Order: sequence, then structure tokens, then C-alpha cells
Amino acid sequence: MDSRLLPDDSFDGLWDSIIIDQKLKDRLLAQAVLNFTLRGKIDRAAIPLHGIILLVGPPGTGKTSLGRGLASKAAKSFPGSKFQFIEVEPHALASASLGKSQQAVRHLLGSVIGELAEYGPLVVLLDEVETLAADRSKMSLEANPVDVHRATDAVLAQLDQLATKYPHLLFVATSNFPKAIDAAFLSRVDQIVTIDLPIAEACHQIVRDTLSALASKFQKIGGLLHHRDLAHIGQRCVGLDGRQVRKAVLAALTFDKSTAADPNRLTAADILNAIDQAKSESKGAR
Repeated sequence: MDSRLLPDDSFDGLWDSIIIDQKLKDRLLAQAVLNFTLRGKIDRAAIPLHGIILLVGPPGTGKTSLGRGLASKAAKSFPGSKFQFIEVEPHALASASLGKSQQAVRHLLGSVIGELAEYGPLVVLLDEVETLAADRSKMSLEANPVDVHRATDAVLAQLDQLATKYPHLLFVATSNFPKAIDAAFLSRVDQIVTIDLPIAEACHQIVRDTLSALASKFQKIGGLLHHRDLAHIGQRCVGLDGRQVRKAVLAALTFDKSTAADPNRLTAADILNAIDQAKSESKGAR
């Protein structure tokens, strides 16, 4: 469980590294700021804010990094305030006995997070939230549904209590499988944002950003930033997620041992070959 004070420079770097439409980032940050500005000042019966933002989309699109960055950027929007951050791995709460999972959820939300929220503004990142709030309507009758329902019920009840008691608490949840999330949880979410696979222009920027990072240590790589053979690299990358694009650029360094030993030897042809290989492997995995 990651716990730290905000803002955090490393989280700011993550925010900057996720290349998506700037308007989408602006909207996310505005929602986070609104959470800390409005909640606690207006009756929740009239303005039903629960303090939950949900990021959904395919794996590798940067949802977790974006959530961390959002937490830091929100804290920076309130100079002088002491923000805390905690990141929860829901799989750590899973148990062969769902009754125990239910107890763990109550302890986490009711005790751990509640106690931290007593000290001031708090941002909680919940990765793969479908693990905590599974869609009860899709549970098999053979999967001990009573316990499953109770576990999800516990999550919803605790979220309601936290929303009422702690207006300076914000949950940023992520999910690769939004259809697996319980409808009652979704109804409590203040903003749902879909992070799609990057389009050609974004892919091009991701390649450039990765090369720029390499060029900061290996100067000759900087010459590839304007190489004519990479002019349409973004279109070549379409279909890959952002993580796959960055890893493909790194994989280009492994085609030859001499290039791995001296990354300055990297060529545009290496990058194009690595992108094509990544796309082929991606299709084979589907």
C-alpha cells in the first residue's frame, strides 16, 4: 500500500508522460478541484457528489499513472493545504473466504481511510475497482452469491458513509473491465472518463517523448527525432497502447548486442521493425 504526502514531483512526471487530449486532462483536474471546493458546502441531497472519479479503458493506456498524477495536480491547486495520498491494491483484499474479504473491505474503508481522512484532504487510488465492486447481477449461483453480495454491499455502504462524513476525500478508481462493475457503484461515480488507445498523433508524440528521454543520456538518438523515415510512425503504431509503444522503442535497442551496449547506434529502421513486431505480437495475443 503506497502512502505519501502531496504534491509529489514523481507523480507530476507521470501526469506529463500520459499523452492524451489536453481537454480531457483539464476536465479531470476540474472535477477533482470541484470535489474539494464544493462538497461540504452544499447539502448532498441537492448536489449528490460522492467524491469518486472513474477512469476506464484498455490496459496500458495510462489510467493508473493518470490517477496518480491527478492526485498531485489536485493538491497543487490548493497551495498551503496538506494533502495525503494512499494507493490501494484491491487484489490484496481478496480472500478464498469472501466473508473475510468483507471484513477487510470494512477495515480498509471504515478504519484506515476514515482515520487518514480525519487529518485533512485525502486522495485514494483504487486500481481495478471491479475487484471490490463486482457486478452482483452477473454472479453465478455456484459462486456463493450471498457472500459476494454482502462484500459489494459493504463497499457501497462504506462509500456512502465516507462521502457524508469526509467532504475532503476523493477516490480515483480505475478499471479495464467497466462492464464488470456493479451498477450501484457506477451510480455513485461523479465522473466517468474513458481513456482509449492512442490515435496516430498521440502515438507519434509518445515515440518522440520516449526518444527524447533516451536522447537525454545518449545524444545521438536525438537525431532520430526528425528522421524522415519516422514521419508517419504514429500511423504505424495505431492499435498499440501507450505502454506498448514505449516498450517497442526500447525493444528496438535489443535487435543487436552492440546497440544494447551503445544505444547511440539505434536506427530508424530498428524502431520501425520493433513497432511492426509489437503489432504482430499484440494481434497474436488476442
